[in-house]
Amino acid sequence: MTSPPARASALDLIGNTPIVLLEGASEAAGCEIWGKCEFANPGASVKDRAALWIVRDAEKRGELRPGGTVVEGTAGNTGIGIALVANALGYKCVIVMPDNQSQEKMATLRALGAELVTVPPTKFADPAHFVHTSRRIAEETENAIWANQFDNVANRRAHIESTAPEIWEQLEGRVDGFTCAVGTGGTLAGTGMGLREKDENVRIALTDPYGAALFNYYAHGELKAEGSSVAEGIGQGRITANLEGLEVDTQFRVSDEEGLQWVARLLREEGLCLGLSSGINVAGAVMLGRQLVAEGREDPRVATILCDTGFRYLSTLYNAEWLREKGLPVFDWLRSS
Repeated sequence: MTSPPARASALDLIGNTPIVLLEGASEAAGCEIWGKCEFANPGASVKDRAALWIVRDAEKRGELRPGGTVVEGTAGNTGIGIALVANALGYKCVIVMPDNQSQEKMATLRALGAELVTVPPTKFADPAHFVHTSRRIAEETENAIWANQFDNVANRRAHIESTAPEIWEQLEGRVDGFTCAVGTGGTLAGTGMGLREKDENVRIALTDPYGAALFNYYAHGELKAEGSSVAEGIGQGRITANLEGLEVDTQFRVSDEEGLQWVARLLREEGLCLGLSSGINVAGAVMLGRQLVAEGREDPRVATILCDTGFRYLSTLYNAEWLREKGLPVFDWLRSS
């Protein structure tokens, strides 16, 4: 077994995450389902990649100068990534997030030294939306940049240049399908585009939670949301700059209940404690795998993203009272609590 290489900088720990065969999902799909372990990044989520690329891009363009501040609106994970990158490079950061996100994310951001601003959740069209609030703060702060993860294509480029080639190399150049949910669109678009550069026949699929509009957009050409989801950091109601130019081959929609079934199975059967977005991604990967098998592809392989650690949701997904309040099934092992 080869040991991981020595790293010259803590920032070099971002990316090059392991990929793991998911036995239960593979059995359910009838083919190999692989999970990219993005919880192994220093900030414990896939968003570390976008954070690093966005900051480095701003430096390269001369917009972020020594002693500067990075401002961003986020559901939490991108903010955590930015806080770590900013600390490593000597910048300050201000993070704006909706006040309905997990307490663990808020506590983590404060612990990392970020200035945290919380706002009530609202529609994107509302000027008080967390994205617009973060933009205004950046404009009003001297020597500051707005990370703008939704429409900053440095986000997408992170996955074209790192996530996609890593998956391709790890799976020895045999990838038949890739799917994940969309928050900013950077992961799906970047990884999808990067894999298609390797093989134009890779099937790219959107996996959407309820309450998001992209399923209907790719299926019927209309941005229309139906239902709702408690998943944090995914679900989009518009075509962001990161999504522009992405061709999606197929699309799936997954309920919170089905996503939670996979969260439970991944923990109880495989020892992986993950968030709901990962459960939704795995559910979509199983659907994509079944589709490829039904079409007659020989021994197809599907990759997806295991977005972040479940330890970030101890007060929500792994809390029996919270699940009952949301009308969601309580994991068997929590029912006595």
